[in-house]
Amino acid sequence: MTDDPKTLVSTAWLAKHLKDPDLRILDGSWYLPDAGRDPESEYAESHIPGARFFDIEEISDARSDLPHMAPPVEKFMSRMRAMGVGDGHQIVVYDGAGLMSAARVWWLFKLMGQENVAVLDGGLPKWVAEGNPTEDMPPIPRDRHMTVRVQNQLVRDVTQVAQASKLGAPQIVDARAPARFRGEAPEPREGLRAGHIPGSRNVHYELLLNDDKTMKSVDETRQIFESAGVDLEQPVITSCGSGVTAAILSLALARMGHADWSLYDGSWAEWGMFPTVPVATGDA
Repeated sequence: MTDDPKTLVSTAWLAKHLKDPDLRILDGSWYLPDAGRDPESEYAESHIPGARFFDIEEISDARSDLPHMAPPVEKFMSRMRAMGVGDGHQIVVYDGAGLMSAARVWWLFKLMGQENVAVLDGGLPKWVAEGNPTEDMPPIPRDRHMTVRVQNQLVRDVTQVAQASKLGAPQIVDARAPARFRGEAPEPREGLRAGHIPGSRNVHYELLLNDDKTMKSVDETRQIFESAGVDLEQPVITSCGSGVTAAILSLALARMGHADWSLYDGSWAEWGMFPTVPVATGDA
Protein backbone atom coordinates (compact mmCIF):
# COMPACT_ATOMS: atom_id res chain seq x y z
CA MET A 1 0.00 0.00 0.00
CA THR A 2 0.94 3.66 -0.35
CA ASP A 3 1.00 5.51 2.96
CA ASP A 4 -1.26 8.55 2.97
CA PRO A 5 -1.36 10.63 6.20
CA LYS A 6 -4.82 11.89 5.18
CA THR A 7 -6.44 8.45 4.85
CA LEU A 8 -4.48 5.30 5.69
CA VAL A 9 -0.97 4.54 6.98
CA SER A 10 0.85 1.26 7.56
CA THR A 11 2.27 -0.07 10.81
CA ALA A 12 5.73 0.44 9.29
CA TRP A 13 4.93 4.13 8.75
CA LEU A 14 3.76 4.51 12.34
CA ALA A 15 6.81 2.73 13.75
CA LYS A 16 9.04 5.10 11.79
CA HIS A 17 7.18 8.21 13.01
CA LEU A 18 6.33 7.01 16.52
CA LYS A 19 8.49 9.62 18.25
CA ASP A 20 7.59 12.57 16.04
CA PRO A 21 6.73 15.46 18.41
CA ASP A 22 3.60 16.44 16.51
CA LEU A 23 2.20 12.91 16.15
CA ARG A 24 -0.94 12.10 18.15
CA ILE A 25 -2.16 8.50 18.30
CA LEU A 26 -5.74 7.70 19.26
CA ASP A 27 -7.22 4.36 20.28
CA GLY A 28 -10.71 4.56 18.79
CA SER A 29 -11.82 1.04 19.71
CA TRP A 30 -15.57 0.42 19.98
CA TYR A 31 -17.59 -2.80 19.92
CA LEU A 32 -21.20 -3.86 19.76
CA PRO A 33 -22.54 -5.02 23.16
CA ASP A 34 -22.68 -8.66 22.08
CA ALA A 35 -18.92 -8.65 21.44
CA GLY A 36 -18.32 -8.83 25.19
CA ARG A 37 -15.33 -6.49 25.00
CA ASP A 38 -14.58 -3.37 27.04
CA PRO A 39 -12.46 -1.04 24.87
CA GLU A 40 -11.46 1.31 27.67
CA SER A 41 -10.28 -1.55 29.90
CA GLU A 42 -8.36 -3.07 27.01
CA TYR A 43 -6.73 0.31 26.36
CA ALA A 44 -5.70 0.54 30.03
CA GLU A 45 -4.08 -2.88 29.82
CA SER A 46 -2.17 -2.32 26.58
CA HIS A 47 -1.98 0.32 23.88
CA ILE A 48 0.42 1.75 21.33
CA PRO A 49 2.95 4.02 23.10
CA GLY A 50 1.63 7.54 23.49
CA ALA A 51 -1.92 6.68 22.45
CA ARG A 52 -4.91 8.45 23.99
CA PHE A 53 -8.28 6.70 24.32
CA PHE A 54 -11.00 8.23 22.13
CA ASP A 55 -14.35 7.27 23.66
CA ILE A 56 -16.80 7.15 20.76
CA GLU A 57 -19.78 6.83 23.09
CA GLU A 58 -18.79 9.73 25.34
CA ILE A 59 -17.54 12.09 22.63
CA SER A 60 -20.97 12.25 21.05
CA ASP A 61 -24.21 14.23 21.15
CA ALA A 62 -25.70 13.51 24.58
CA ARG A 63 -28.91 15.28 23.54
CA SER A 64 -29.71 12.60 20.97
CA ASP A 65 -31.48 9.31 21.70
CA LEU A 66 -29.51 7.75 18.86
CA PRO A 67 -26.17 6.03 19.57
CA HIS A 68 -22.90 7.99 19.36
CA MET A 69 -24.13 10.75 17.04
CA ALA A 70 -21.54 13.38 16.07
CA PRO A 71 -20.90 15.72 19.02
CA PRO A 72 -21.50 19.47 19.05
CA VAL A 73 -18.45 21.45 17.97
CA GLU A 74 -17.86 22.85 21.46
CA LYS A 75 -17.81 19.38 23.02
CA PHE A 76 -15.43 18.02 20.41
CA MET A 77 -13.06 20.95 20.86
CA SER A 78 -13.18 20.62 24.64
CA ARG A 79 -12.45 16.90 24.62
CA MET A 80 -9.61 17.28 22.13
CA ARG A 81 -8.05 20.12 24.13
CA ALA A 82 -8.14 17.94 27.26
CA MET A 83 -6.50 15.11 25.32
CA GLY A 84 -3.78 17.41 24.00
CA VAL A 85 -4.87 17.04 20.39
CA GLY A 86 -5.00 20.19 18.30
CA ASP A 87 -3.79 22.30 15.43
CA GLY A 88 -0.58 21.18 13.74
CA HIS A 89 -0.83 17.57 14.83
CA GLN A 90 -0.73 14.53 12.58
CA ILE A 91 -3.33 12.15 13.97
CA VAL A 92 -3.32 8.37 13.57
CA VAL A 93 -6.33 6.38 14.77
CA TYR A 94 -6.39 2.64 15.39
CA ASP A 95 -8.74 0.10 16.97
CA GLY A 96 -8.51 -3.32 18.58
CA ALA A 97 -10.54 -5.09 15.88
CA GLY A 98 -7.99 -4.38 13.15
CA LEU A 99 -10.01 -1.88 11.19
CA MET A 100 -13.55 -1.09 12.23
CA SER A 101 -14.35 1.81 14.54
CA ALA A 102 -11.12 3.74 13.84
CA ALA A 103 -12.67 4.88 10.57
CA ARG A 104 -15.54 6.46 12.50
CA VAL A 105 -13.05 8.58 14.47
CA TRP A 106 -11.30 9.46 11.21
CA TRP A 107 -14.64 10.65 9.80
CA LEU A 108 -15.36 12.75 12.89
CA PHE A 109 -12.06 14.59 12.49
CA LYS A 110 -12.78 15.12 8.80
CA LEU A 111 -16.23 16.44 9.73
CA MET A 112 -14.55 18.91 12.06
CA GLY A 113 -12.30 20.15 9.26
CA GLN A 114 -9.12 18.30 10.21
CA GLU A 115 -7.15 17.05 7.21
CA ASN A 116 -4.05 15.43 8.74
CA VAL A 117 -5.71 12.33 10.14
CA ALA A 118 -5.22 8.72 9.07
CA VAL A 119 -6.35 5.24 10.09
CA LEU A 120 -3.74 2.65 11.02
CA ASP A 121 -4.04 -0.20 8.52
CA GLY A 122 -4.57 -3.46 10.41
CA GLY A 123 -4.83 -1.65 13.73
CA LEU A 124 -3.58 -2.92 17.07
CA PRO A 125 -3.65 -6.65 16.14
CA LYS A 126 -1.21 -6.12 13.25
CA TRP A 127 0.96 -3.78 15.34
CA VAL A 128 1.27 -6.39 18.10
CA ALA A 129 1.71 -9.33 15.69
CA GLU A 130 4.75 -7.61 14.20
CA GLY A 131 6.40 -7.29 17.61
CA ASN A 132 5.99 -3.55 17.95
CA PRO A 133 5.94 -2.03 21.45
CA THR A 134 2.92 -1.39 23.65
CA GLU A 135 2.52 0.20 27.06
CA ASP A 136 -0.09 0.42 29.82
CA MET A 137 0.42 4.01 30.96
CA PRO A 138 -1.57 6.86 29.41
CA PRO A 139 0.39 9.92 28.26
CA ILE A 140 0.31 13.20 30.16
CA PRO A 141 -1.53 15.57 27.80
CA ARG A 142 -0.78 19.23 27.31
CA ASP A 143 -3.59 21.52 26.21
CA ARG A 144 -3.59 22.30 22.51
CA HIS A 145 -6.15 24.48 20.75
CA MET A 146 -7.97 22.99 17.80
CA THR A 147 -9.55 25.14 15.10
CA VAL A 148 -12.77 23.53 13.90
CA ARG A 149 -14.45 24.24 10.57
CA VAL A 150 -17.40 21.88 10.25
CA GLN A 151 -17.67 20.26 6.84
CA ASN A 152 -21.45 19.92 6.62
CA GLN A 153 -21.21 18.22 3.23
CA LEU A 154 -19.77 15.12 4.93
CA VAL A 155 -22.90 14.30 6.95
CA ARG A 156 -26.53 13.60 6.04
CA ASP A 157 -29.71 13.39 8.14
CA VAL A 158 -32.83 11.28 7.71
CA THR A 159 -34.66 13.89 5.63
CA GLN A 160 -31.79 14.18 3.16
CA VAL A 161 -31.43 10.41 2.93
CA ALA A 162 -35.18 9.96 2.41
CA GLN A 163 -35.00 12.40 -0.49
CA ALA A 164 -32.00 10.55 -1.96
CA SER A 165 -33.89 7.27 -1.64
CA LYS A 166 -36.91 8.68 -3.41
CA LEU A 167 -34.99 10.41 -6.21
CA GLY A 168 -32.30 7.77 -6.65
CA ALA A 169 -29.50 10.28 -6.10
CA PRO A 170 -27.14 10.53 -4.38
CA GLN A 171 -26.52 6.77 -4.26
CA ILE A 172 -26.90 5.16 -0.83
CA VAL A 173 -24.42 2.39 0.01
CA ASP A 174 -25.02 0.19 3.08
CA ALA A 175 -22.05 -1.39 4.90
CA ARG A 176 -24.02 -3.99 6.88
CA ALA A 177 -23.78 -7.75 6.34
CA PRO A 178 -25.90 -9.04 3.42
CA ALA A 179 -28.32 -10.94 5.68
CA ARG A 180 -29.12 -7.76 7.62
CA PHE A 181 -29.38 -5.74 4.41
CA ARG A 182 -31.88 -8.23 2.96
CA GLY A 183 -33.87 -8.32 6.21
CA GLU A 184 -33.13 -11.99 6.82
CA ALA A 185 -31.19 -11.46 10.06
CA PRO A 186 -32.40 -9.55 13.13
CA GLU A 187 -30.86 -6.23 14.03
CA PRO A 188 -28.57 -6.20 17.09
CA ARG A 189 -30.55 -3.27 18.51
CA GLU A 190 -34.05 -3.98 19.76
CA GLY A 191 -37.07 -2.30 18.22
CA LEU A 192 -35.67 -1.87 14.71
CA ARG A 193 -37.35 -3.17 11.59
CA ALA A 194 -35.36 -5.47 9.33
CA GLY A 195 -34.32 -4.56 5.80
CA HIS A 196 -32.69 -1.60 4.09
CA ILE A 197 -33.30 1.87 2.71
CA PRO A 198 -35.12 1.52 -0.62
CA GLY A 199 -32.79 1.93 -3.58
CA SER A 200 -29.62 1.46 -1.55
CA ARG A 201 -26.73 -0.80 -2.56
CA ASN A 202 -24.93 -3.24 -0.30
CA VAL A 203 -21.13 -3.25 0.11
CA HIS A 204 -20.41 -5.19 3.29
CA TYR A 205 -17.43 -3.50 4.90
CA GLU A 206 -15.67 -6.83 5.45
CA LEU A 207 -15.39 -7.25 1.68
CA LEU A 208 -12.97 -4.32 1.69
CA LEU A 209 -10.60 -5.99 4.18
CA ASN A 210 -7.95 -8.66 3.82
CA ASP A 211 -7.67 -11.57 6.27
CA ASP A 212 -5.33 -9.50 8.47
CA LYS A 213 -7.90 -6.66 8.53
CA THR A 214 -5.82 -4.39 6.34
CA MET A 215 -7.63 -2.65 3.52
CA LYS A 216 -7.57 -4.16 0.06
CA SER A 217 -5.85 -2.30 -2.76
CA VAL A 218 -7.50 0.67 -4.42
CA ASP A 219 -8.06 -1.35 -7.60
CA GLU A 220 -9.68 -4.23 -5.69
CA THR A 221 -11.81 -1.75 -3.73
CA ARG A 222 -12.99 -0.06 -6.88
CA GLN A 223 -14.01 -3.39 -8.37
CA ILE A 224 -15.99 -4.31 -5.24
CA PHE A 225 -17.99 -1.07 -5.33
CA GLU A 226 -18.62 -1.35 -9.06
CA SER A 227 -19.69 -5.00 -8.74
CA ALA A 228 -22.32 -3.86 -6.22
CA GLY A 229 -23.72 -1.45 -8.79
CA VAL A 230 -22.17 1.73 -7.39
CA ASP A 231 -21.32 4.40 -9.97
CA LEU A 232 -18.07 5.91 -8.68
CA GLU A 233 -18.54 8.94 -10.91
CA GLN A 234 -21.61 9.96 -8.87
CA PRO A 235 -22.12 11.19 -5.26
CA VAL A 236 -22.44 8.55 -2.52
CA ILE A 237 -24.06 8.49 0.93
CA THR A 238 -22.68 5.74 3.18
CA SER A 239 -24.81 4.04 5.83
CA CYS A 240 -24.68 1.06 8.21
CA GLY A 241 -26.15 0.10 11.58
CA SER A 242 -25.22 3.18 13.59
CA GLY A 243 -22.71 5.18 11.55
CA VAL A 244 -19.56 3.27 12.52
CA THR A 245 -18.77 0.84 9.70
CA ALA A 246 -20.27 3.26 7.17
CA ALA A 247 -17.11 5.25 7.79
CA ILE A 248 -15.05 2.34 6.44
CA LEU A 249 -16.87 2.79 3.13
CA SER A 250 -16.20 6.53 3.36
CA LEU A 251 -12.51 5.86 4.00
CA ALA A 252 -12.42 3.54 1.01
CA LEU A 253 -14.04 6.17 -1.20
CA ALA A 254 -11.53 8.79 -0.04
CA ARG A 255 -8.64 6.42 -0.82
CA MET A 256 -10.00 6.01 -4.33
CA GLY A 257 -10.05 9.78 -4.79
CA HIS A 258 -13.84 9.99 -4.69
CA ALA A 259 -14.45 13.50 -3.35
CA ASP A 260 -18.27 13.61 -3.29
CA TRP A 261 -19.31 11.39 -0.40
CA SER A 262 -21.15 11.85 2.88
CA LEU A 263 -22.18 9.67 5.83
CA TYR A 264 -25.67 9.10 7.18
CA ASP A 265 -24.97 9.59 10.88
CA GLY A 266 -28.22 8.08 12.19
CA SER A 267 -27.98 5.11 9.80
CA TRP A 268 -30.24 2.11 10.44
CA ALA A 269 -30.51 2.90 14.17
CA GLU A 270 -32.59 5.88 13.04
CA TRP A 271 -34.16 4.67 9.77
CA GLY A 272 -35.22 1.31 11.18
CA MET A 273 -36.90 3.00 14.13
CA PHE A 274 -39.14 5.38 12.14
CA PRO A 275 -42.49 3.79 11.17
CA THR A 276 -43.12 6.47 8.55
CA VAL A 277 -40.15 5.78 6.26
CA PRO A 278 -40.26 2.83 3.84
CA VAL A 279 -38.16 -0.32 4.25
CA ALA A 280 -37.12 -2.68 1.46
CA THR A 281 -36.18 -6.35 1.87
CA GLY A 282 -34.36 -8.85 -0.30
CA ASP A 283 -31.73 -7.72 -2.76
CA ALA A 284 -33.88 -4.99 -4.37
